[in-house]
Amino acid sequence: MVLVAGLVTLGETTIGVGLVLPGETVLIGAAMAVPDVPAAVLVTGVVAVAAACGDSIGYAVGRRFGPRLRESRIIGRMGRDAWDDAARTLRRWGPWAVLGARFLPVVRTMTPAAAGASGLPLRRFLPAVVVGATVWSAVHVTAGFLLREAAEQFEKAFGIAGWVVLAVVVVAGVVGWRVRRRRAQARRAAARETVAVLAEERRDAA
Repeated sequence: MVLVAGLVTLGETTIGVGLVLPGETVLIGAAMAVPDVPAAVLVTGVVAVAAACGDSIGYAVGRRFGPRLRESRIIGRMGRDAWDDAARTLRRWGPWAVLGARFLPVVRTMTPAAAGASGLPLRRFLPAVVVGATVWSAVHVTAGFLLREAAEQFEKAFGIAGWVVLAVVVVAGVVGWRVRRRRAQARRAAARETVAVLAEERRDAA
């Protein structure tokens, strides 16, 4: 389970491989399976190293290809809007953006490559990555470990029927979240298209 959590984290944070699985979900699930505190510490360390390595690979890709990486098929598939958001945040906050991006799905996959493409020095990038990866890993492993104990108490109190009800609620919540996300994306796309049409009309009128 430790190896799986590390590999998923490495893949999710590496540009071109990311977004296969939500890293937080896998990490919390792995932490719920650990038997004791030493095992939880081991998972935290492995996942932190994997996350830092994935970010470093993304940074190296960004350094290699520079700003033209934005027009690549990889970034197109993952979302150029997310890339632009990461680039703007980096210009404003520098390494603090790298640290904060660790806790934002999708953005954390884009930010290391955007940092490399923007020319952020490695000496400023690496400390932010190490701190962010360690804190992110520790927070989610701790949450999973505590949830394991809560789950045991839940099972004692409600049994199998309680788990069935909980599963239905979780699935309904995930479906609702995905529907709202798709609707929001559709509204943003429609707004961008409207702006483009208006700009084109203004150019024609001029």
